[in-house]
Amino acid sequence: MLVCELACFFVVSWQPNTINSLLCVSSTAMQYSVCNSTMKDWPVSPPFPCVLLFLTFLFASSVAEPVAMRADLTHVDSGRGFTKHELLSRMAARSKVRMATLRSSGSAPAVTVPVARGGLDVGFSEYLVHLGVGTPRPQRVALTLDTGSDLVWTQCACAACFDQPFPVLRASASSTFRRVPCSDPLCGHAVYLPVSGCAARDRSCLYAYGYGDNSVTTGKVVEDTFTFNALGGKKHAAVAVPNLRFGCGMLNVGLFKSNESGIAGFGRGPLSLPSQLKVGRFSYCFTAIIESRTSPVFLGGRPDNLEAHATGPIQSTPFAPGPAGAPVGSSPFYYLSLRGVTVGKTRLPFNASAFALKGDGSGGTIIDSGTAITTFPQAVFQSLREAFVAQVQLPVANGYTDADGRLCFSLPAMKKAPAVPKLILHLEGADWDLPRDNYVLDNDDDGTGAGRELCVVISSAGKSDQTTIGNFQQQNTHIVYDLESDKMVFAPARCDKL
Repeated sequence: MLVCELACFFVVSWQPNTINSLLCVSSTAMQYSVCNSTMKDWPVSPPFPCVLLFLTFLFASSVAEPVAMRADLTHVDSGRGFTKHELLSRMAARSKVRMATLRSSGSAPAVTVPVARGGLDVGFSEYLVHLGVGTPRPQRVALTLDTGSDLVWTQCACAACFDQPFPVLRASASSTFRRVPCSDPLCGHAVYLPVSGCAARDRSCLYAYGYGDNSVTTGKVVEDTFTFNALGGKKHAAVAVPNLRFGCGMLNVGLFKSNESGIAGFGRGPLSLPSQLKVGRFSYCFTAIIESRTSPVFLGGRPDNLEAHATGPIQSTPFAPGPAGAPVGSSPFYYLSLRGVTVGKTRLPFNASAFALKGDGSGGTIIDSGTAITTFPQAVFQSLREAFVAQVQLPVANGYTDADGRLCFSLPAMKKAPAVPKLILHLEGADWDLPRDNYVLDNDDDGTGAGRELCVVISSAGKSDQTTIGNFQQQNTHIVYDLESDKMVFAPARCDKL
């Protein structure tokens, strides 16, 4: 998730377990002083007892050598009994929230959107990475794998937290838990976090991290040991990596309403988990959303059996440069060079300039683990929609207009789903020929009134001119982020076999 230009968080006039005021600090501001007047009744040291807030970079890796490991991923809706209609509605709702986050980049303020049509309360999580934190007994955390942000954080020492389905991380239960002091040279460098501060009580480093959907986490910068599974080692073997820095989220508000305890930033900045681990590459392989099976994420080492498990050609495409003139590491996104799109026998009438990053930082094409459905600028989506309508011999389902940003066809009862035209993304040096299941969802009649439908799982980005390749299109594809060679390698695979 993108850090918003306006970092908003609650810090003024603290009362026991109550937050009374909202402070918004622009990232262009230099500093603000905020002091707490009521601390004695707090069950834990409050996040901001008396702080000097300033732009800062807080984190750096303390891992001396690269490590090779894996962790399990589960989809946020896995095993929850949703029908395909419901899964699609939930994906669309989360993608709408995500677009608001991405659209809040640059100088635009944070965007607020409804969570979903029809009142769906879905949060914004997608795939959750399961790790252990602390020693001697690692405590469970489930963090949203997010290639669009850098900060790693989990709920901890809660003053105001959202509900999570397992116990919140307890600092007192870990012998290796340490607070990062204000004297740390990293607690005072501007660029990578919008706001930080210093706690008067214990002189520990504080942070505030906002997202474009107006969600925010605030707390203390800490470090502890993270436990992963060994890559290529014995089954159930563990790898413990000490001194990884992360946010102990003490006050977390917004659209955190799913199964997660926090977020694992996998972006390009030095705060992210791959950066702290100093790995030259990481990869993931998402199982299909309808399968409810575990997916793997790999950190370090060679991609696990990429050739052995590939079910099709192995291709690669270079990462494209980020926004011109931006400080190094300030943009977490992984940009790609998309040259065009083909639907069946029709190459859409848009060249590479329609998908390229513009001088003002808008536009561009990113691959994103945190977006469910691939989105195109409205003009591109409209052309794609027309190409599918012309080539699919079915009527467009009721309720899906040109401006709706989605496309479903009515499928008569008892009729076999027809063939659909291919969808190919033409990247620099690679043609990504998407499998049918990565852009089409056949919805049976589940009693909701929608009837049988064949849905093209592609959406409009609305007013945004950014193209985002979402995780539905990445299903059962091994995606390798080769950071050393600055390229993305990908191949179709049976992800549950890795």
